[in-house]
Amino acid sequence: MSAYSGTAPALLVSVAGSALLWWRRRRPVAVAVVLVLLSAVWPLIPAALVALATVAAMRPPRTAGAVTALALVPSALYVAVYGPGPRALSTALTGAVLVGGAVGWGLFVRGLRERAEQARREADLRAEHARRREREAIAHEMHDTLAHRLSLLSVHAGALRVNPGAPPAQVRQAAEVIRDSAHQALEELQQLLGVLRTPAAGGDGARSSSPPQPVLGDVTRLVEEARTAGTDVDFVLDCAPADADGAPTATGRTAYRIVQEALTNARKHAPGQPVRLVVRGTPGADLTIEVTNPVTTGSPSRVPGSGLGLIGLTERAALAGGELRHGVHDDGTTHSVRARLPWPAA
Repeated sequence: MSAYSGTAPALLVSVAGSALLWWRRRRPVAVAVVLVLLSAVWPLIPAALVALATVAAMRPPRTAGAVTALALVPSALYVAVYGPGPRALSTALTGAVLVGGAVGWGLFVRGLRERAEQARREADLRAEHARRREREAIAHEMHDTLAHRLSLLSVHAGALRVNPGAPPAQVRQAAEVIRDSAHQALEELQQLLGVLRTPAAGGDGARSSSPPQPVLGDVTRLVEEARTAGTDVDFVLDCAPADADGAPTATGRTAYRIVQEALTNARKHAPGQPVRLVVRGTPGADLTIEVTNPVTTGSPSRVPGSGLGLIGLTERAALAGGELRHGVHDDGTTHSVRARLPWPAA
């Protein structure tokens, strides 16, 4: 490098050159090239190094490499002009080290920025996956709850159509079941749709509380609803009421949905047939559920979505750490749903 004089023009050039750094983020390459060229004859090395670091941090590696090579040219010219003496080599080496340090710092800042951006993208991706899983869970809940209610509507409406001359008391009972099932289905649908709307309504992505989730103790209420609807359910609950109320939330909810789907399928595919339900378990052992009903030879009522519920429940039981199996027995006269769910000790 050449020696710089301490004259007023040199100071003015230094100040003017440093002022170019104001535009280094808008035009980093142009500012760096100008400052590198001027630094060969004027005292602008600090400003040139800042501009080099900005180029390395903001521009692609190929562009940064080209500007870095240009910044090393004055050192090579200094050695060529003054000869390969110790002083010239020392000055050139010092310039190369300064250039390398500036570029290295820019690359370090670039790496920090890229890692921060990658972390943000990963966080957005995890949030999107969480929202997707949440909506899938809500879809399962919607199917489980609405299919149960709508199956009651279908069965009793079909009974009224097949037997229009039924006694008034029987017609009144069926109408009450249809009314109650429709009312409860609308309430549950409103709750689920409210949960789906919440993320869009709240700008910060906060959610309101989820709709109430069933527990193991609610299986008894579910059986009473089925009996009121006309299904003959032989129910055996082989666990203490206190244990049922204190069962883990995931286990109780999964058990409830399995019983709900099994009773719904029995009403759809074997209307009027008795159903046997056995629920056994204690804390520290598995919770087992078995639902059996005769297979009818007549054509079952056709309800959209048939067959999807048990597939979803099989996946849900697996996610809970258990298993679910269903199908017709070898004799071809009985259909069963058997599930095993973990019930850890308190």
